[in-house]
Amino acid sequence: MTCPNYLKGFESTWNEDPRRANLEWFADAKFGLFLHYGLYSQLGRGEWALFHEKIPLRDYEKLYDTFDPKGFDADYITDLACEAEMRYVNLTSIHHEGFALWDSRTEPWNSVNAAGRDLVAELAEACDRKGLGFFTYFTYMINWRHPFSLPPELFRMGRPHYDHEESRYKLTSVDQYGEFLDYMHALLEELLALPHPLAGMWLDIIAAYYLNPELVPVERTYPLIREKRPETLISFKNGATGEEDFGSPEHSGTSQGDRYREQGNHEAADRADRAWDLMKHKHNEICSTLQDKAWGWNEKARHLDADEVWGFLGYAGSINCNLLLNTGPLADGSIHDGDAKTLREVGRRVRLHGWPGPEEAKHPGIGKPQKGKQETDVDPAAG
Repeated sequence: MTCPNYLKGFESTWNEDPRRANLEWFADAKFGLFLHYGLYSQLGRGEWALFHEKIPLRDYEKLYDTFDPKGFDADYITDLACEAEMRYVNLTSIHHEGFALWDSRTEPWNSVNAAGRDLVAELAEACDRKGLGFFTYFTYMINWRHPFSLPPELFRMGRPHYDHEESRYKLTSVDQYGEFLDYMHALLEELLALPHPLAGMWLDIIAAYYLNPELVPVERTYPLIREKRPETLISFKNGATGEEDFGSPEHSGTSQGDRYREQGNHEAADRADRAWDLMKHKHNEICSTLQDKAWGWNEKARHLDADEVWGFLGYAGSINCNLLLNTGPLADGSIHDGDAKTLREVGRRVRLHGWPGPEEAKHPGIGKPQKGKQETDVDPAAG
């Protein structure tokens, strides 16, 4: 593969070591756009609606028949990112609901079969043309439709278990779990074969590793990514083994250790702290969201304004992090008008004043970063 358009100025490094070129670019990227879009967007109650509301799967699956991303415009999205002075875009290729946004051979429950649209390919191609890095979010270890995915109780997140008379969790043996892992890695291989530049693979959820590391096969997953796409950066939220290229803690640059310690799980807390100790000296990113109650579209959420985002950018930069800021596209895939206006205003200020400095740093309050805590109205498991 030739040097991607988003790595303009890094051509010589790319020719010697493509992954290093990506790392050097990422260290100065500063600002990225996160997009949480899926079937849940039709409900307008966030990406965890299926889980929290205990919606029977047979009812939730009806959203597949009404999925119509007529407003999802990759050119509009990438133009907006450029106007905001963002350097990269990250799309939820498949979230915990198990609906894939690409032409998957492994998972027929996908956007091409539902609506004739490969949204991953569309956005990746537009990013390449506009000189933006393209990242793909991938739900790693959780799939609410797969019968052999890990059941919620293995994450002990203090949240209601998904439990009704037709529970899809059927995991009873190691062989069955291996079937799920094969399924998950087959999906990953499809994304890694994308015929467009792939700046990074962004894995979720890190709680699985901190609570049950023996069930999370990073020793299989990371080498697969390195083999298929050696240039592609790896992120697994706050980090697991330190082999990740960058961390992406939610809302503030801290360990998740306190969260587990408050729950009385000191083993998980220590594991989280050790992982962050390996990651915190790297150039990382903070992931957060423009709406304060969810990552997927929530019609009742308050949205950040340009002043809050400006202070947030300053905060992220002051702790050597990029800011990956999420918007939840509406049911039809279009971008919330208020979020678009806010992002354009932030881009205008960057062009006029340059990037905000530490003296302008002000966290907007999402995620309560004080004392290193991660508890928040937004689901801490991941977006």
